[in-house]
Amino acid sequence: MASVPPANPILGVADVCDGQFVALAMVTEVGAGLATATGAVASSSWDRAVAMVTDLERERRPRWVVWSNETTQTLARAGVRVARCWDIAAVHRLLFGGWKAGADVAWARLHDMDVEGIPVDAPVNLFTHAEHDEAGGAPVGADGYLRPSWVSGGWGSTPERMAQWAQLAMEVVSLQQQRLAASEQPTRVAATARSESAAEVLCAELSVDGLPMDRAAAESIIARFAGPRPRTEAEADELRRRRDEQVLRHAPEAGPVDLRSPAQVKTMLARMGIDLPDTRAWRLRELQSTHPLVDALLEWRKAERIATTYGYAWLDEHLGDDGRLRGAWTGSDGAAGRMTASAGLHNMPADMRAAVVAEPGHVFVRADLGQIEPRVLAAVSGDPALARATLEDDMYAGVAHDLQVDRPTAKVAVLGAMYGQTTGHGARALRRLQAAFPVAMAYLDRADVAGQVSRDLRTYGGRLIPMGWTNVNEVTEREARARAAARGRYGRNALVQGAAAELFKVWAVTVRARGASLGAQIVLCLHDELLVHVAGEHSDAVAALLDQCLAEAAHRWAPDASVRFVADVSVVQVWSEAKS
Repeated sequence: MASVPPANPILGVADVCDGQFVALAMVTEVGAGLATATGAVASSSWDRAVAMVTDLERERRPRWVVWSNETTQTLARAGVRVARCWDIAAVHRLLFGGWKAGADVAWARLHDMDVEGIPVDAPVNLFTHAEHDEAGGAPVGADGYLRPSWVSGGWGSTPERMAQWAQLAMEVVSLQQQRLAASEQPTRVAATARSESAAEVLCAELSVDGLPMDRAAAESIIARFAGPRPRTEAEADELRRRRDEQVLRHAPEAGPVDLRSPAQVKTMLARMGIDLPDTRAWRLRELQSTHPLVDALLEWRKAERIATTYGYAWLDEHLGDDGRLRGAWTGSDGAAGRMTASAGLHNMPADMRAAVVAEPGHVFVRADLGQIEPRVLAAVSGDPALARATLEDDMYAGVAHDLQVDRPTAKVAVLGAMYGQTTGHGARALRRLQAAFPVAMAYLDRADVAGQVSRDLRTYGGRLIPMGWTNVNEVTEREARARAAARGRYGRNALVQGAAAELFKVWAVTVRARGASLGAQIVLCLHDELLVHVAGEHSDAVAALLDQCLAEAAHRWAPDASVRFVADVSVVQVWSEAKS
């Protein structure tokens, strides 16, 4: 690795070509290190470092190489929005699957070293003292692993170290590109690497920008379910007792019951003549309006969830004085590959949506992909018959016609095929489904078989789905069969969900890029739904843009134009006004 030159506050635009890879490591108010394939520079002036990045972005639009979206978050907080990125953690998850994608893991896997042997920080003693002394030097230890002192933050202690860390990132990018080039579909997988990296930039901006929320409206909703904000623990206990009483008064003969204990709730229901295998919400909803106790219990659960998870403490922790609710976003959950967020942003109760209000002079443009998973299945499987069904606005209606069943049965059958559901109402249409769409069903069956024998899978975009392995000597034959069947179901579902997540992210980052000129700001990515915050005067243009971007994303992502993708788009002032 080339030596780092002395601290130099200037990297001229002339030194970088358009679209060139430029690695960046920076720490707020400390400085930054930048590296290209030919060398590195360090800046001990934060303001100068930000100006350097800003100039390069404006004049050259390089592809910024970062170890993770922590760096792009730092840029976003500094007011710098980049167009292109190569996120090492995102590409690592694409290549190797799973969630763990720290610098130490990425380095080890690319160098074919055992991740179990990655060294960790340990107290200095007789055996580790020499290693700690050496930690002041190069980031790579004598054993070939990254030194834990660097990985845990030591890289950011000086601008010179940041420059070395940036140089190391350039080396990692080269190795990642070699792996991508060696894949079965190198062009497609390389495109996924770029879109996944762009999604991480979007996640960084979502984390920094936050979701507009009206505090007064939010507190009013919480009060409706959980009561007024308690001033003392005693008041909180009293409010909790009152919520419980709304349920327990319908079962006076059941005696004392802890509603937070599923076992006690199940016993209470049985004493009232309601015998259930468990107390899951969907089972209770099937009995809604059959007994006042069931209705009261469902309302209690809603109120309890808001009181304990989405209550006043939640608002105080995550809602800023600027009226933005913030959580940490990431581009892949490590399972289905979907974007996800902390602070409850992905599981917010529907009732709380009435508090998500556009800022004055602004609106939300909300778009939801319609029937995305079966449409994706048609695309990735190459089934021409299923592709024809996607030409309808309501795809399930077309499938129902082909199967000669009603629409609800067709929907359950298609979803059941993707989720491995072979019993129940939809299963009766499974044979017809296999006859009508043999290519798509065979695609799912192959994934099922691969999962059962623990053979790793890759999504259409190339992301690895590790299937794991069960030691048959440690379980009974029955348990082994059950686990194999579960892996099969997971495999068929993961291929479809994973591909759908990849398409969604291509769409989202396209909207981010094309909407910038209109001041459109994506403020939420919820499964298959985008919520865009924009000045009211641009609402119609952004609504049209969302459809245009979906067509562009599908053209870039899908193997051909035979599958039609649709989105339901609406313009609203409050999120709850959007069609569900």
